[in-house]
Amino acid sequence: MPNTKTAKKALRQNIRRRKMNLDRQKKMKETIKSFKKSPSSEKLKETYKTLDRMAKTGVIKKNKANRLKSRLSKKIKNTS
Repeated sequence: MPNTKTAKKALRQNIRRRKMNLDRQKKMKETIKSFKKSPSSEKLKETYKTLDRMAKTGVIKKNKANRLKSRLSKKIKNTS
């Protein structure tokens, strides 16, 4: 357990940020899964938006978001 006042605050911040990041990761995975179930251009747009937001907030890195977007766009291109 933290002893100092600042360490206690840092622990509270860490817990809150962890919860937010886990929620964001869950949302990202859900949107990717829903796209893979039934690929469409509308869902691709929504998935792009989600991935960009996750990269911006630091949940995933920018290159990972770009890599996922590239793979998803290939998937929709092959189904057409």
